[in-house]
Amino acid sequence: MSRLTEFAKRLRRDTTDAERLLWSRLRASQLSGHKFKRQQPIGNYIVDFVCFDAKLIIELDGGQHADQDEADRSREAWLRSQGFRVIRFWNNDVMHNLDGVLERIMENLASYPPKKKGIVDA
Repeated sequence: MSRLTEFAKRLRRDTTDAERLLWSRLRASQLSGHKFKRQQPIGNYIVDFVCFDAKLIIELDGGQHADQDEADRSREAWLRSQGFRVIRFWNNDVMHNLDGVLERIMENLASYPPKKKGIVDA
């Protein structure tokens, strides 16, 4: 198992309150049937949440991200170059405005219907 995969597993175990709250609403295809994964390695990065069908990444930022602007921009540019859309929320927004956060996620998912299980694209 790669170091990145091991680290992702550790991050899944050590989630923040905001990650835990958002995951409770994203998991098990609750959000209009879209399947999300959490703490998922993509390339050399681990993203907080990803919906592969919609190519949507959701990143949650705490206070530490105020000092990581340059690294976040570089990481986001690479993820976009791979065809992903990236949306960011502050942990505080998730904790105090979860409905608003979910509404913005839904807006980003609206043009990407979830794939139905058992149906193969022609």
